[in-house]
Amino acid sequence: MRELDTRCGLVVLDMAGTTVADGGLVERAFSAAARELGVEPDSADHAGKLDYVRATMGESKISVFRHLFGDEALAQRANVAFEKAYGELVDGGLIAPVPGAREAVDELRSAGLTVVLTTGFARVTQDAILDALGWRDLVELTLCPADAGGRGRPYPDMVLSAFLRTGAVDDVRRIAVVGDTAYDMRSGVRAGAGVVAGVLTGAHDAEALREAGATHVLGSVAELPHLLRGVGE
Repeated sequence: MRELDTRCGLVVLDMAGTTVADGGLVERAFSAAARELGVEPDSADHAGKLDYVRATMGESKISVFRHLFGDEALAQRANVAFEKAYGELVDGGLIAPVPGAREAVDELRSAGLTVVLTTGFARVTQDAILDALGWRDLVELTLCPADAGGRGRPYPDMVLSAFLRTGAVDDVRRIAVVGDTAYDMRSGVRAGAGVVAGVLTGAHDAEALREAGATHVLGSVAELPHLLRGVGE
């Protein structure tokens, strides 16, 4: 078996939809948060807001709520309610690893690559997911928007924070960014990553991923080690 090409020495992986299968928990948690702010279930307002949530999967959740509710205080209330609802669903055992995700991470790390997990959720929710999956020690570093100055995707901040904080590579072109949304792709492109790979286990389809700048589209993250073996050929 060909060894992994270490020219991509830093791998920045999204969580929900990429390495973590959450079975639509984002939509369920949003509905709970929307009810708390007076958005009636089954109303046109609810449907419109939910459509926006679906379209912006991968973006920082507080940014989504700022767009939906306008007022900062309302956005913060919605975000707190969302994180609480999502955390309760996670605690209820309603998430699981994407098949082959842990094995792919282990293979990457065994080959000497540095792996970082990123999310658009708040730190409390990211930690709840890591605890539920037993992933606290899976990777070298985990990042949420607050860890990168507060800006989530599609900004490149989390990718660049991973680059700076790990010191794993000396060139952003040696970064591989992997995610399931157009926002993940835009973040990787803006960071200058050499590999920006979309996966089809989450929110967006191959066309949307390519339009946002994906250099590769994979069936799932389980295919990533095979992809990186061929990088540079």
